[in-house]
Amino acid sequence: MITLLAWLLTALALLMLVPVLVLFTEVLLACLAARPLPVPRGPRPRLAVLVPAHNEATVLGATLASIQEQLGEGDQLLVVADNCSDDTAALARAAGAQVTERQHAELRGKGYALDHGVRHLAASPPQVVVIIDADCKLTAGSLDHLAHLCVATARPVQALDLMRAPAGAGLKIQVAEFAWRMKNLVRPRGMARAGLPCQLMGTGMAFRWEELATANLATGHLAEDLKLGLEFCRQGKPPLFCPEAEVTSLFPLNPEGLSNQRTRWEHGHLGVLVSDGPKLLGSALARRQLPLLAMALDLLVPPLALLTLALSALFVVAWLAGLWLGVWGAAVLASIGMALLVAAVLLAWGRFSREVIPFSVLIYAPLYATKKIPLYLGFLIRRQVQWVRSKRDDQ
Repeated sequence: MITLLAWLLTALALLMLVPVLVLFTEVLLACLAARPLPVPRGPRPRLAVLVPAHNEATVLGATLASIQEQLGEGDQLLVVADNCSDDTAALARAAGAQVTERQHAELRGKGYALDHGVRHLAASPPQVVVIIDADCKLTAGSLDHLAHLCVATARPVQALDLMRAPAGAGLKIQVAEFAWRMKNLVRPRGMARAGLPCQLMGTGMAFRWEELATANLATGHLAEDLKLGLEFCRQGKPPLFCPEAEVTSLFPLNPEGLSNQRTRWEHGHLGVLVSDGPKLLGSALARRQLPLLAMALDLLVPPLALLTLALSALFVVAWLAGLWLGVWGAAVLASIGMALLVAAVLLAWGRFSREVIPFSVLIYAPLYATKKIPLYLGFLIRRQVQWVRSKRDDQ
């Protein structure tokens, strides 16, 4: 029994080392000088900005203003007012955007809104479609970078997508901001440094029309962006990270809104990890397709809080087994994993977050992780599968 326990713990420790090594490698690569992207040449391709919006009247105005500043002659701005019960559609029209409204009691979710918007654009298709969420703001020059790079490389392009803690936010939201920077800035930057693709992030995404028009968008999946990026990679068009283009938004201070948001994101990510991760890894190895393998390995890295909780639990159990039973293999592997995880977090904070997040936030991070245990248990017991919009702070 002791031998069997030793083998099981060692196998589990080796399995846990995989995502930790991937994360550490991504952080290490991110600290190197970034690879230069192709320099845009010629006139910008004609584009359409597609904004899916569900009851976003309170934030949509600022988003549309940041987009309109960057539109050129012949460009389109289309808002899909999806299952709205507020003034989203009227506000968008008053701001000068094209608006198409969609109502469906059962088929709900961002994917259906995107599909509706793409079919609407088919009457006058652009060269490039850029998808921007209704609560995001674009930094200057972002549309130029996305459109030029998308056409030049014939690949989907993903902007840097950052969420920030609003003024007065507590430690919980500041930790969430750091985890977001790890996921959407540090890790894709590391992948890009190695010449590898990134995951799609849901907003700040650019696609050539002919490819997006044939994509399967009409889905209510919580992580439609992840699945879309993986599908493009399977087709030989892995998404490209473009940090020169940036979209930003704020975490909600509303506790219910923040909880809904985190549940939707993390249950969606874990759902794709469980259902697609192993198959994707096997497919990439069978095809010897490096970009797909890289995306599969990146997908296997769970949310930072969950990785911390799982590795910490393994560390404790492995050391207890070592002290009581004299089996030390798993304890050594778990210790290596913990050292690499701590090093990755400290390195990412020092290189990419020192200016915006105080070190005290990292000290609070383990407690923050324990508070998310119910969220992960919920994935096992009652997984969220339907899309639920996050409440805004003024709702």
